[in-house]
Amino acid sequence: MTKMVTIYGGSGFVGRYITRRLASEGWRVRVAVRRPNEAMFVKTYGVVGQVEPILCNIRNDASVAMAMHGADAVVNCVGVLNELGKNEFSAVQAEGAERIARLAAEQGITRMVHISAIGADSESDSQYSRTKAHGEAGVLAHMPDAVILRPSVIFGTEDQFFNRFAGMTRMSPFLPLVGADTRFQPVYVDDVAQAAVRGVLCHAQPGVYELGGPEVKSFRALMQQMLEVIHRRRIIIGMPFLAARIMAGVLDIIKFVSFQLFPNHILTRDQVKNLRRDNVVSDSAKTFADLGIEPAALESILPEYLWKFRPSGQYDDIQNSAKNLRTDQL
Repeated sequence: MTKMVTIYGGSGFVGRYITRRLASEGWRVRVAVRRPNEAMFVKTYGVVGQVEPILCNIRNDASVAMAMHGADAVVNCVGVLNELGKNEFSAVQAEGAERIARLAAEQGITRMVHISAIGADSESDSQYSRTKAHGEAGVLAHMPDAVILRPSVIFGTEDQFFNRFAGMTRMSPFLPLVGADTRFQPVYVDDVAQAAVRGVLCHAQPGVYELGGPEVKSFRALMQQMLEVIHRRRIIIGMPFLAARIMAGVLDIIKFVSFQLFPNHILTRDQVKNLRRDNVVSDSAKTFADLGIEPAALESILPEYLWKFRPSGQYDDIQNSAKNLRTDQL
């Protein structure tokens, strides 16, 4: 009989890649999301009826339990980078993760993969990092054999990292960075998905894995590499943390006094706290090597989706070649 997996957040950035991979492995996939009508594209990842998006509210026991009913495994990809409405860090990343694990244990499900993040720390001054740690603890309390994945910043076609900053280059000759010297170890989204699938298939030992790509670079160096890919020259400005805290504080206040009519999608105080810390794999952690996965390098992936930010888009290389040809002829 075909096995079934429920993927919470299975239409999101990371979740869609896990959904596609598990469908190709022959699993029936139930994609539990808040807005199923916006997740219909996942149905194309398998044959008719193999992948189905369903309504689920991760803050509600009955909704979460119904979504996993009859499943052989569960994967939790739900997380938030910015609080909005009832989707607070604690409700989603701590209570939500614990809820999925608790209900999975009650239903006799033995396989669980949980997507967390490098930097998860119950003692952190960042609420994002604290709730990630609390979520991990909640998962392990009910599912001690769970596989927990902690990726560094994730890149890929739909990412909100390189796409965001590449988009900024269209509007300004300057590229302001908070934490320009903070180090990251970017990891390709499909490599994270491959690790998650290893966990579902029981091809990974239980425990916590920190996932990073083959290179560690500063924020500034990553932006310089991005600029080379999109063929643009911009002045990178390192914003002092004091100025960043003031700016983020003002934006957070506007969000609060407007009753979230003007949400802060630019920079929050919690994000400033996170940007003070390096986001790299620790020396003692289990890594891709323990999963038998060789992560992809940035230079092999970035041109595949950042070309649209070049001055002439997909024709940029052709135009440059034509200019060189005319120069040679002269």
